Amino acid sequence: METCPHLGFPGTCEEALHFYEQAIGAKIQYLSRYQETAMAAQVPPDFANKVVHATITIGNSRIMASDAPPDRYSKAHGIAITLESNSREEGERAFRALTAGGDIDMPFQETYWSPGFGMGRDKFGIPWMVNTTRPQS
Repeated sequence: METCPHLGFPGTCEEALHFYEQAIGAKIQYLSRYQETAMAAQVPPDFANKVVHATITIGNSRIMASDAPPDRYSKAHGIAITLESNSREEGERAFRALTAGGDIDMPFQETYWSPGFGMGRDKFGIPWMVNTTRPQS
C-alpha cells in the first residue's frame, strides 16, 4: 500500500494545480470536472466547471485534489504536505515559491536535523513543510 494525500479546495483547485506546476514542477496527470460526471446535478450550476477529481505528481509522489462543494469544504488543519529535497538551494527555492502570497510559519533556515527547513501555507491555504536532508557520511 501507499499513501496519497488529497487536497480539498473551495473552488480554486485548478488554479492551485497550475500554481504547483510553476512553483515546484508538479505535473497534472488527470483532471475531471463535475459537469463531466453524474455528480453534476449534486452541485450548484456555477460549480459545474470545478474540479471533481485531479491527480498531480511531484517527483515520484502523487497527490489527489478536488473542489469541495460550498457546503462541504473545510480548511486543512493539523496536517501539512512535506517536500524533501537533497539540496538546500532547491529546498529554499521551492519554499519561497510555495509561500509566495501565502503565510510563513517558520522561515527557511538551518535546524539541528536539516541544513534547510521551513513551514508555511501557500496562497490557497494549504500547509507545506520543506525539508532538506543532511548528506549521509
